[in-house]
Amino acid sequence: MQQLTREQAIAFHESEAWRDMPAAQLAAFQLRQRLLCVPFEEFHRAVESVLGRPVWSHEFADPERLRDEMAGLVEPPTFDEILAMIPVGRLVVLGARSDEEG
Repeated sequence: MQQLTREQAIAFHESEAWRDMPAAQLAAFQLRQRLLCVPFEEFHRAVESVLGRPVWSHEFADPERLRDEMAGLVEPPTFDEILAMIPVGRLVVLGARSDEEG
């Protein structure tokens, strides 16, 4: 797939042509582009729709893995695998207690 130039990516975004793309086409297109040319929220929504699962924003750092999952070449990651994708020193896990726990 041809990579869009900065100017082409901006023009594509501003044209709003991405609005008419089915989720699978939009996700596949943007996952193959180096430059973001679709609003991230729309891109994120399309990928989640295609994969049928929540996709964490840090998963987009590995577009090849998302493409492979879309193609059925790899299984969806487990929660532990998703957490392992977060760089060491960046992971913060917060827990919430219910009122019953005190």
